Amino acid sequence: MNKKILATGVFFGVIAIVLGAFAAHGLKKLVDADAIQSFETGVRYQLYHAFLLLIIGSSSFLNIKAKKWVFYLIIVGVLCFSGSIYGLATDALSSFNFKSIALITPLGGVLLISAWLVMLIDILKSKVN
Repeated sequence: MNKKILATGVFFGVIAIVLGAFAAHGLKKLVDADAIQSFETGVRYQLYHAFLLLIIGSSSFLNIKAKKWVFYLIIVGVLCFSGSIYGLATDALSSFNFKSIALITPLGGVLLISAWLVMLIDILKSKVN
């Protein structure tokens, strides 16, 4: 499980760096400043959670059940939160109306918050000092 968590963390990190570079260099010519700022928010949250996956995958402070829950909550949360922000920020460039699925963004945020809460609960329940 740790290898899968670490690999996902690295993958999310690589994609965040690529998307951040795209926003800084290619996207600025195509969308307005507000859209760039939104896009960068998606990148930032994806990168935060990539780092969190790297920490979780390389440590033992969570039990395996909590790790699995956190792992899946982060995957779905990042896809919903950051993914929908990427879509909304680039809505003008697509034939798909991403505004029709805008409620996915807060759902993703709730999933990411839930991942952190699962970690907190597991840490508080652990017998480690």
